[in-house]
Parts: sequence; structure tokens; C-alpha cells
Amino acid sequence: MLTEENVVPGGIVQGEVRVQGGSVAQRIEGLSVGLQARVEAEGNDQEYKQDIEFVKVRLGGEFEVQAGAVHVVPFGLEIPWETPVTAIAGQQLRGMHIGVKTELEIARAVDSGDLDPINVHPLPAQQAILDAFIQLGFRFKSADMERGHIRGSRQRLPFYQEIEFFAPQQYRGLNQVEVSFVADDREMDVVLEMDKKPGLFTEGSDTYRAFKVGLHDFHTTDWAAYLNQWLAEVGGRRNWF
Repeated sequence: MLTEENVVPGGIVQGEVRVQGGSVAQRIEGLSVGLQARVEAEGNDQEYKQDIEFVKVRLGGEFEVQAGAVHVVPFGLEIPWETPVTAIAGQQLRGMHIGVKTELEIARAVDSGDLDPINVHPLPAQQAILDAFIQLGFRFKSADMERGHIRGSRQRLPFYQEIEFFAPQQYRGLNQVEVSFVADDREMDVVLEMDKKPGLFTEGSDTYRAFKVGLHDFHTTDWAAYLNQWLAEVGGRRNWF
């Protein structure tokens, strides 16, 4: 049971595990909680969904649950700074599945598991970048989580998130922009890509941009103007306008 299902990267999700005893006393060999994400993976020229547990904490050692009794174990799980967002402006992002996974190791029995969804909201610095795109007329398209690594970033998790926006009409020739955030406790890499080929980050081309944003001093920059200037530079070179 989660105390609060709404969290932000770098925060803590708190709750308690309640183990309800059955008709006889039962030996529990171990209890753990973790964070799990359902991500897109590629293999054998196919795309498929994969559940990745990216945080796991063991809660104590062995214990016994008496018949009919309830065994309660409180917990707190740190949310990694890189954790993808699952809700923007209070709206759930379709296809974003992140939750707290509970595993019970029962003697002479199949492991019992449970998954409770959480809502991961953007950090203020992330919201500022998203707001800048909206201010420029971009419209949210979709988001996904992909297994892999963004080259040159501070990424430590085995997957990353892409948030896609449709471009407004004034950026003729530009269909969409994809945004990825890779944060730590001080700053984040913001990776932008236009006209992306599937599964390929074209670092070094003019349609790829990576820059750093401080989590505490992001408000000193006009991000809409910054993004518009970059788009105008690329668009001018490519005769989009």
C-alpha cells in the first residue's frame, strides 16, 4: 500500500507491505520492494516490451506469518533522478508504466509478486523545458521508454525516455522533435533530436542538440527563446523557412 503515489525524480515513494496470513503459519524467506518500468527493447529485428526492475531493496530477513495474522513492513524507496515522467500537467502519458514491485519469497512455494503504479511528475527544470515547447506552439504527440543508452550523457539506468512533439506550422519542413532528460541531483542533460531515424542517435549532426540545465538555476534562461534560436539556425541551413 502506497502512502502517496505521486512522486518526482529524486523523491521518495513511501508505503507499507501488508502480508495477510492464511489458514496455517507460513515461513517467509524474504521480502523486497523495487521500481519496475515497462520499456521498448529490440532483438532479432523485432521490437518487444520488457519489464526492467531498476531499483530493488530487501526489507529485513526471514520471518513467520501466523495463521490469520497481518504482518506489516513499512518502506521508503528513493526515486532515481533519471526516472522517466509518467504524467505531465496532471495528465497521464499513455504507455508509461512505472510501479513499485513487491516480491515475497515463500518457502516451498512460487514467488508471489505485486505491482502498484506510481505517477512520476516532472522536476521544475524539466517542466520549464516542456513549457517552452508548448509556448512555441509544439503539441505533445507521445512518449516512450527505450532500452539503450544516449551516448555522451550522464545516463546510468539501462533505458531512457523520449517525449515527442509535433512541430507548429511556422517550422516548415520539421515534422517533430524528440526530447530526452537525463538528470542527476545537480543538473540534467537535455537531448533534442529532429527527423530521427529509428534506433539511431545522430550525434554531431545539426538536427541533434544536447545541453545542460541546472536544476536550481534553470529560471535564469529564457528557454523558449533558446530553443527558437536553435530551430531557426537549423531551419535556415536546411531551407525550412
